[in-house]
Amino acid sequence: MESPVRQASFDCPVHGQASGSVPNQDTTLFTGLIELSVDALVEQVIVRNPSMAQMTAAWQAASARYPQVIAFDDPMFGFMAAPASIGSNNVEFGYRVEVSQKLPFCGKREFRGQSALAEASATRHDVDDVRLQLIESARSALADYYLAERALGVNEDGLRLLRSFRNRAKDRYEKVPGANEQDMLQADVELGRQEQRQITLARVRSVAVARINTLLHQAPASHLPPPPQDLVVRASLPDAAKLHSLALARRPDLSALAERIKAEEASLGLAQKEYFPDVEISAAYDTIMGNGPARDLAPQIGVRVNVPLQRARRDGAVAEAQARVAQRRAELVKQIDQTNFQVHEAYELVHESVRIVEVYEKKLLPAASGNVKAAETSYVGGRIPFVSLIEAQRNVVELQDRFYEAKAELCRRWAMLERVLGGPAG
Repeated sequence: MESPVRQASFDCPVHGQASGSVPNQDTTLFTGLIELSVDALVEQVIVRNPSMAQMTAAWQAASARYPQVIAFDDPMFGFMAAPASIGSNNVEFGYRVEVSQKLPFCGKREFRGQSALAEASATRHDVDDVRLQLIESARSALADYYLAERALGVNEDGLRLLRSFRNRAKDRYEKVPGANEQDMLQADVELGRQEQRQITLARVRSVAVARINTLLHQAPASHLPPPPQDLVVRASLPDAAKLHSLALARRPDLSALAERIKAEEASLGLAQKEYFPDVEISAAYDTIMGNGPARDLAPQIGVRVNVPLQRARRDGAVAEAQARVAQRRAELVKQIDQTNFQVHEAYELVHESVRIVEVYEKKLLPAASGNVKAAETSYVGGRIPFVSLIEAQRNVVELQDRFYEAKAELCRRWAMLERVLGGPAG
């Protein structure tokens, strides 16, 4: 009987690299890309990450169990000889040849096969679960890369603006009688802070690149295209009730648990079959019985059965199997509850992030930008001190940073939502 689980139906190579190989830089990985897109990154992570190869191999190993567990035991061949008949002048050489085959009680092989198939199916769902986790990790890593790059850009713009402010303060000090030198010193202090932050952000960017390269099974310092200029996510959320139904229907971990319940139920059926005996049939040819009329009795056939008297052992096996079925069912109920909570939590987090990004785009950033322009005009006119101009510029930098953080967090939360849903939200 051929296994219904076909290994050729699911391929997941890891870029031709042997297990345990040292990751190398692949300069052709993203050739032609102006920026690193989400789709391109996810595709390569799925192909190259060793976790997929590990889980695919586990699924293939589980699939290979089916033909093993349903197979009959090998037939047994036996030979016996009568030593006293060897070389004797009084009797012919006496020997016995026997062949036997064990036949398990009806239904045992079927239950073993059902258990193996269910376990193989569960392992394949585990592969799908790892795929979802890798997609979330890739999208989250790209969000970190995007955030670090945007923060570096904001900091560079802030440095240019601060240098222009310092030049204005210097001109004012040199040309306006009674102008305070402290304005230039204050600008120098703020420039030092921004330069220190530039160093920190460069480190953050390097770590983000290393994280992506690790997911790609590359050397941490391998070159990557720049991150996308913007992270595009859906602006609206589907209905929450629909998302809960979608998650319960698609989550691979729930499907894996359902398959493992089937495997335990098959094991229970097998344990119940152990109360019935197995049969062993045999055929023999025996010349040791003697010559003459006894020669007609040389061909023989026989049957052996085990006598299942050890009921305590079998009772224990059934009780163990029943407990394992109950354990798996309780585990599935628990995971369903956890899934409903995860969907609700992810939904609320995404909803919050969408609203926060809108507040930054429509209110905070335009107001902060206008505040800097007004402060610059007022400083030139001598109506506000230089420290007020610096504070306005600092607020812009902080708000821009928080805006990009909010967009990156929205991307991470969308990735988490789609992972707990078992796929795209929609």
